[in-house]
Amino acid sequence: MRGAVSARVILLVLGLAWLGLLACSLTLGRYPISLSNLSAILLEPVMHTAAQGNDIEKTVVWTVRMPRILVASLAGGGLAVAGAVLQGVFRNPLVGPHIIGVSTGATVGGALSILLGWGAVGLLASAFGSGMLSLLLVYAVTRTLPRANTLGVVLAGVVLSGFFAALVSLIQYVADSEEKLPVIVYWLMGSFSTATYAKLTLLAGPTLAATALMLILAWRINILSLGDEEARALHVNTGHLRWMLLTAVAIVVSAQVAVSGSIGWVGLVIPHAARLLTGPDHRKLLPVSFMMGAVFMVCVDNVARSLTGSEIPLSILTAIIGAPVFLCLLRRSQSRGWSG
Repeated sequence: MRGAVSARVILLVLGLAWLGLLACSLTLGRYPISLSNLSAILLEPVMHTAAQGNDIEKTVVWTVRMPRILVASLAGGGLAVAGAVLQGVFRNPLVGPHIIGVSTGATVGGALSILLGWGAVGLLASAFGSGMLSLLLVYAVTRTLPRANTLGVVLAGVVLSGFFAALVSLIQYVADSEEKLPVIVYWLMGSFSTATYAKLTLLAGPTLAATALMLILAWRINILSLGDEEARALHVNTGHLRWMLLTAVAIVVSAQVAVSGSIGWVGLVIPHAARLLTGPDHRKLLPVSFMMGAVFMVCVDNVARSLTGSEIPLSILTAIIGAPVFLCLLRRSQSRGWSG
């Protein structure tokens, strides 16, 4: 598969799949819209013709569903790239933003921001600060180990996730039960239901900038994944490079958490699926991971808002998918003796 199918072909197929999924997603929901009306609504700004759909359908398409789908795509793609980069930086196939506590760390800052009423920008900055702190703590802990290994990184992430989860619980405990607490709880469960073009802008700027940086540094991630000694032999400043990549990951995760709450497992599962198609070369892996993450997240969001009368939180669906996959990967790593 890796030799027969190029990354460009894979990206083309994923791009077409995303466009088809976009069209289908715009028709789904409690207010169904026919494909003919959808086509007329989408072509109206270009063709300058009157759309067949009524004003309600236009509002549903452009104001409600379009920003939601675009936010879901950016969030999924960003988390997938962040997970792939973390796996390369730590040289560990079992790490991801959720597994090593980055997402949980970012939720501390986000929950604190909601409690104190800091607004959207404050939410993003606070989530970035706490997410970056969690990354630094995981990296510091793994550096103290006599030999970095899969179990050590996972255990460090579990311990720090528990610590940050306790802080989130403390914030919930002191929050006003009538106003602040319901907002924090709903936000923590993860949802794109409140997506707007303002939130899309808030997410797109940091996510696209950080993702572009990680794509530019993809070939250096290949060198870094070989080990520090090999990287230094090739005149790569490993410390500086790691800081840049970890900062970019923290930016992506914090932006996603600020906009849609905590969404786990995407950064673990999607890079593995992409690696089956592209191999370990991060120059191919990262863009394919982004597109696969975008398609995956839109699919999950469609299920969340269409399966039942009330919307299912995204964290529930991603955990149902991600937890079994993580167990399979953990068993595979132990049987093959992966050590990062």
